[in-house]
Amino acid sequence: MPEDRSAEPVSDAAEPSRPERDRPWVMRTYAGHSSAAASNALYRRNLEKGQTGLSVAFDLPTQTGYDPDHVLARGEVGKVGVPISHIGDMRALFDQIPLGQMNTSMTINATAMWLLAMYQVAAEDQATAAGEDPAEVVRALGGTTQNDIIKEYLSRGTYVFAPAPSLRLITDMVSYTVSDIPKWNPINICSYHLQEAGATPVQEIAYAMSTAIAVLDAVRDAGQVPAERFGEVVARISFFVNAGVRFVEEMCKMRAFVELWDELTRERYGVSDPTQRRFRYGVQVNSLGLTEAQPENNVQRIVLEMLAVTLSKGARARAVQLPAWNEALGLPRPWDQQWSLRMQQVLAYESDLLEYDDLFEGSAVVEAKVAELVAGAKAEIARVAELGGAVAAVESGYMKSALVSSHALRRQRIEAGEDVIVGVNRFETTEPNPLTADLDTAIQTVDAGVEAAAAAAVREWRERRDADPAKRDRAAAALAHLREVAETDENLMEASLECARAEVTTGEWAQALRDVFGEFRAPTGVTGSVGLTGGAAGVELSAVRERVAGLRDELGETLRLLVGKPGLDGHSNGAEQIAVRARDAGFEVIYQGIRLTPEQIVAAAVSEDVHLVGISILSGSHMELVPEVLDGLREAGAGDIPVIVGGIIPESDALKLKALGVAEVFTPKDFGLNDIMGRFVDVIRDSRVGS
Repeated sequence: MPEDRSAEPVSDAAEPSRPERDRPWVMRTYAGHSSAAASNALYRRNLEKGQTGLSVAFDLPTQTGYDPDHVLARGEVGKVGVPISHIGDMRALFDQIPLGQMNTSMTINATAMWLLAMYQVAAEDQATAAGEDPAEVVRALGGTTQNDIIKEYLSRGTYVFAPAPSLRLITDMVSYTVSDIPKWNPINICSYHLQEAGATPVQEIAYAMSTAIAVLDAVRDAGQVPAERFGEVVARISFFVNAGVRFVEEMCKMRAFVELWDELTRERYGVSDPTQRRFRYGVQVNSLGLTEAQPENNVQRIVLEMLAVTLSKGARARAVQLPAWNEALGLPRPWDQQWSLRMQQVLAYESDLLEYDDLFEGSAVVEAKVAELVAGAKAEIARVAELGGAVAAVESGYMKSALVSSHALRRQRIEAGEDVIVGVNRFETTEPNPLTADLDTAIQTVDAGVEAAAAAAVREWRERRDADPAKRDRAAAALAHLREVAETDENLMEASLECARAEVTTGEWAQALRDVFGEFRAPTGVTGSVGLTGGAAGVELSAVRERVAGLRDELGETLRLLVGKPGLDGHSNGAEQIAVRARDAGFEVIYQGIRLTPEQIVAAAVSEDVHLVGISILSGSHMELVPEVLDGLREAGAGDIPVIVGGIIPESDALKLKALGVAEVFTPKDFGLNDIMGRFVDVIRDSRVGS
């Protein structure tokens, strides 16, 4: 019989004790589409899967202050997020999700005050229905409104008002939340989109810190918060950053952020409490770096980028949301978002990462890189300060031009092969991809009836409200009061809350402020030539220049290109790079910036007598807006002007667009700008000379 050893102790080597683990970061997925009800169902499923916070994506009309039935909302409703037109939509969005217990991030900027007002009223309604004290639930609300308007002028383009009134809205929100919603982050200073717009790590740090200085100075100078409570303001400022695939540099960037924020808040604002000076940030890893070619490679990119913001305990993110592997192809499905959530959960719960102190303390390599980034950022912060601060640097076009130039240089490095992108400019051979074998099922599409349903619903909401004289008068009075307060320096938050309770719509709230503040068009940053680089890319551009010059001489006129961005899509990086490279190639470029109607694009094409119209759309509204441009050109007697389209466009849609008369369709896989310029020459030659 074998000896019985069941009573003997197990050695420490066989069963080592586990260290105490840190609490994981808040895990989110950026989600929202179609309708409030559909998004609510998605949120509840994600929470059941272990997601610990919500990150709400709003559609472009909501972000820019339009109702779904407005002409500028055409093609954009429910595409890149959920439409929220009034308090009824907000209640439906969070139905059966207790807001007093939830951590909610809302990616909203120009209309952030309005969405926070509706969020608060929805929470009050939930509390009343549950027999709880609404005021206590409101004070318990936790989450973030992005609310960084500076970067909207530089990258995303969902601004509405000029910098001064926009900063007023932010100041009022910060002051209100510190007093009434003390757990809320009223602004999420967002360097994420700066990196997408071309920012180097130094620029990303510097421009985010310059924005923070502008906001904190404005709040301090407004005098709504007593000086002795200013540390509470600093404690509620959060950041939202981008983490790229160069994860060592990105990790050092985060450590540099921590160091600079501690120094800035201590020395400039006199905050003595280290907990109030803590650098708190959330992150979405780099969607810009996701590729349409070999999209399966995006999985390892996402994992590496997540490590940049989690490995270093001293600079670890407070919240993480990951894109899905197929976001360069279209809208991710729930399964794709689940995959990204599981990546976070494996790292947090299966690995031993959270059992250790900071892994990089004392590293000479890390310390040297952090010092380099800090020094570069301080120099750029000083340069912005010399220009008058972040607002002045936006209004002058300095920061936008700097980002456009940095982005152009990045594109040149990719084209030259100096920056390797696996599957795009190296290692391009591939086996058939089972994940994309059926592209129509590899992404989620928004039902074509969503926009019509939302437009009909908001009209019905207004009509039903106004059919009741008491409700009609309350809504009218609320809007009139909002305009009155906007003319003063009184805090606008209470007036906005009354608008929410009075069933005012998003478009009505924003229009009331447009009546007072006006609207604003930011500088495009497309001001001149970046210049030729050496190597193969420079040789290719020289060859394209010769072709442009040759066709110019043959036609007897300068080749004119109109770059147009119809609809509400403000992601202008691609359009700007096309405009810059076309100018370098010898084209005369007409680029009027974002948010144009198809009618405005047609009018510009005719008045400028252009040879080619280029349409850039990344929001998914191409099938609605491009046909309107084509029809408009024909009706104006300019149907012979060729139209090309660029954006995130599924192959099936590209075929449909070409059948409608589009000459060429470019997607993210077409990264060679010189090749694209060559196609421009071909298209113009075919239309003017014939093949």
